[in-house]
Amino acid sequence: MLDPAITSIRPRSRAVGITKGPGENTHEYTFVSRDDEQELKNGEYVYYELADPDGVLAEPRRVLGRVLKRVPLQLYPDTFLAEPEIAPSEVAAMVGFDSHANELFELHVAIMGYYDPISSSFINPWIPPQSGKQIFLADHEMLTNILSRKRAGENGSATIGSLLTRQPNAVPVVLSVKDVVSTHLAIIASTGAGKSYLASVLVEELMQPYNKACVLIIDPHGEYSTLEELPNFSQFSEAGEGKRPAYSATVRVYKPEQVKVRISSLDMGDMRHLLTEMTEKQQHLLSRALRKVRSDKRGSPWGAQDLLHAIKAVAKQKGDEESEGADDSSTIHALTWRIEQRFVDNFTFDDTQHLDLPEIFKPGQCTVLPLNEIDERDQQVVVATLLRRLNKARVDTERGKVHSGESYLPYPVFVLIEEAHHFAPGGAEVVSTSILKQVLAEGRKFGIGVGLISQRPGKLDADVLSQCQTQCIMRIVNEIDQKSVAAAIEGVGRDLLDNLPALSKGQVIIAGAAVNTPVICRVRSRITRHGGESKDAPDMWRQYFSQESQESRRRHDAPLNGNRDFNLLR
Repeated sequence: MLDPAITSIRPRSRAVGITKGPGENTHEYTFVSRDDEQELKNGEYVYYELADPDGVLAEPRRVLGRVLKRVPLQLYPDTFLAEPEIAPSEVAAMVGFDSHANELFELHVAIMGYYDPISSSFINPWIPPQSGKQIFLADHEMLTNILSRKRAGENGSATIGSLLTRQPNAVPVVLSVKDVVSTHLAIIASTGAGKSYLASVLVEELMQPYNKACVLIIDPHGEYSTLEELPNFSQFSEAGEGKRPAYSATVRVYKPEQVKVRISSLDMGDMRHLLTEMTEKQQHLLSRALRKVRSDKRGSPWGAQDLLHAIKAVAKQKGDEESEGADDSSTIHALTWRIEQRFVDNFTFDDTQHLDLPEIFKPGQCTVLPLNEIDERDQQVVVATLLRRLNKARVDTERGKVHSGESYLPYPVFVLIEEAHHFAPGGAEVVSTSILKQVLAEGRKFGIGVGLISQRPGKLDADVLSQCQTQCIMRIVNEIDQKSVAAAIEGVGRDLLDNLPALSKGQVIIAGAAVNTPVICRVRSRITRHGGESKDAPDMWRQYFSQESQESRRRHDAPLNGNRDFNLLR
């Protein structure tokens, strides 16, 4: 049985031009239009009609295309442009030339194909339109139905904006959350283009009652704390009905001192990363000590002092019966000093405390881990250990190895990583790179979705970027970054990528698994307040000299001056 959307007679849109001929390659064509309304912008959608070859459909197929460029066919003569003070249209009128009546444009169009709702994809008809055929402007309803995989407000939908070539909100751009989570996401943009704003819009959609997602945000700069406001808005809650319980989204923002890594969760790779410039002898001794302390503790937590005792226990020291003249005393001393400096009295690495997975990952909860007060090397270890534990918990849960406890996570999760190039840099292997690659390659089988956000795709590992099957690309000016995006990302046409330097703040090219075809979108306004704005330096400088600011400084300085005078008297 055919889909009703195919068999029902749809009203024909307004014709905007006539086909001229083939384009520059096989899958392009040109048409001529006056375009009096100035509607046919680059990136706009048009279609021509193609009779169904099988004669099954009640109406012709609509073969959609995207405008690549527009070329004027009639220009003013150069002599009309000689006097800057006189408009060319006035010169044309004086000689009886009606420029508006004769203005024509040649539009170049890339053929996308006709939409097949069964496969949710576009099928190329492999035949360009005949010369003289009418070309129609695709209407809002048609584009709403075929550009996005989901409708706004449906279960599993994320409305992040609207089509840029149409009026705001006329054609919603809606992502399929299932595809975002299962095939991973990349948000790529230059500084100030709005990538963290877009990420927050996506998080708002994930926390809506029609998703109730389980989200973790790795926040190296502390930009996402304003999401705490989210539960205050009615959009993120719903009343219970029948057997369906009431829902209210929750947001948990950890404080920097709450971000803990249990020392016993570190492996040898983490130790090498944290204890830099170890000699081969020190690494060998540390590796033996790690094996011993794990064997002795049999899965129980252990700390820095336990590791130091294990080092002394496995080392050969002067006077040992089995030392045979060898002496590890200097190595013990150097390694002990490194471990004490790195782990003793460190607020990130702890003997017993660590991030509890069931507390971080809950459906209907967005958890933010701010890492802005943690050293970059420590940040990489925090992410590496957390991803390792998460991956093991999801694998063990899916395979039925655990049924309770801190390793039991019976639901999919989505992890959003800001400044992803710090955790998987191109051309250099850091401790978090390998586990991130593993999760991106295998995570979809176990319900782990990853979103990567980066302002420098040229510095991001190419294999990591290529694993993200949904891409949100915003303004990129750097030529190296543009080439990196073009090389690593499939499914985005060269014509769309050419628009990257011209995109304004809040405009994004979306392509990949979560949409039916690449689109250029304007991001919707956030519901919550944005926390990633740049500082307004001139305004802050002016405020320094305001009366209120000066009085505040005087009140603050008065006790200090009194103490200083008292000390002088003494």
